[in-house]
Amino acid sequence: MLSFYLIWSLSYFALLGYLSRFGKSHKIDFSSIHSFSPLVTLVIPFRNEKGNIPNLLVNLKKLQYPNLEVLLIDDHSEDDSSEILIEENLPGISILCSPALGKKGAIEFGVQQAKGNIIICSDADCNFGERWIEGMIQPFSNPIIQLVAGPVLVQNEGGFLGEFQLLDWASIVLTTSYSFTRNNPLMCSGANLAYRKEAFEQVQGYEGNRHLSSGDDEFLLKKIYKTYGADSCAYSTSPQVLVCTKPEPTWRALIQQRVRWASKWKAHSSFIHSSSAIAALLTQVLWLGSFYLLAFGFKGMLVFGGIWLIKVCAEIYSLGKVLKSFSRVPDISAVLRVSLLHPFYVLRVALGALRGKFTWKGRENCRSVNLEPEI
Repeated sequence: MLSFYLIWSLSYFALLGYLSRFGKSHKIDFSSIHSFSPLVTLVIPFRNEKGNIPNLLVNLKKLQYPNLEVLLIDDHSEDDSSEILIEENLPGISILCSPALGKKGAIEFGVQQAKGNIIICSDADCNFGERWIEGMIQPFSNPIIQLVAGPVLVQNEGGFLGEFQLLDWASIVLTTSYSFTRNNPLMCSGANLAYRKEAFEQVQGYEGNRHLSSGDDEFLLKKIYKTYGADSCAYSTSPQVLVCTKPEPTWRALIQQRVRWASKWKAHSSFIHSSSAIAALLTQVLWLGSFYLLAFGFKGMLVFGGIWLIKVCAEIYSLGKVLKSFSRVPDISAVLRVSLLHPFYVLRVALGALRGKFTWKGRENCRSVNLEPEI
């Protein structure tokens, strides 16, 4: 038992060290980019985002891309989100109400209405840079590319919960970057995603998974990957295309969000995706199992302390490398606490996903909602 965990911890360190090679960012030199400015449609679905509308408008106003259409799609908000947007009456921005219920229905409606050949998606609570659009569309100058995913991190608003989410998102960026580099993408975020309208239509959008409340990003990625091949999907690690989303305000909200994301695991037909999810869970179970070492007396306590020190060092190194590439400085004390808490958090999310019950945007599991778009 003691030898197993020593080997396990060293293997974990080696694995994260290897993965960290794929977490480096690469800056875009816009001055060297050849002219490529197709008509782009930015589609942002929203629901009950009254508090985020002012910041969203600030972000939209600072975008410099000249050939841009913006469609804000209301997913049947129950607050004054649409009214506030309509009162602003900003040129180039259209506010539409989705005829279907659910985020996927709103996006499909937005894509149907879009005039642009390239669709870019984000969320209403996100921040993006003034040259975000230009950076995200550059890979499309290669006609082979059908989908481009970009990095997402949470805004650093302080506090342990915020630090926890920042490090959690850094691990997502690391895993995503690695999977794209290996030409077998596992995930992406709908908060920073671009694709050709023609490709979306070719794979029939969310046909086959509209009934699921999440997966507007991953299912589309899988369908485009399967239809067009590994070379059709790209991941940009440039800081200029980084999108920052608001952290969840409470632990309960965070758990609900992650349960919603994880609850679609049964719907994935990919063996690699399913096995990767199971491997990630088993990894955390092994770390939790290490507490049994304490039953071996003083020697067991030494091994327990040693392997957790190795775990913390591995995560400081790998996740810190990701954050530094986006000009974020990790809080070492926060990494220590996150490292200790993370296995319990993953197990809690996994159990919630198995139950399949969660609340999102005021909708209880979306079971009472007909998610089939009436388009």
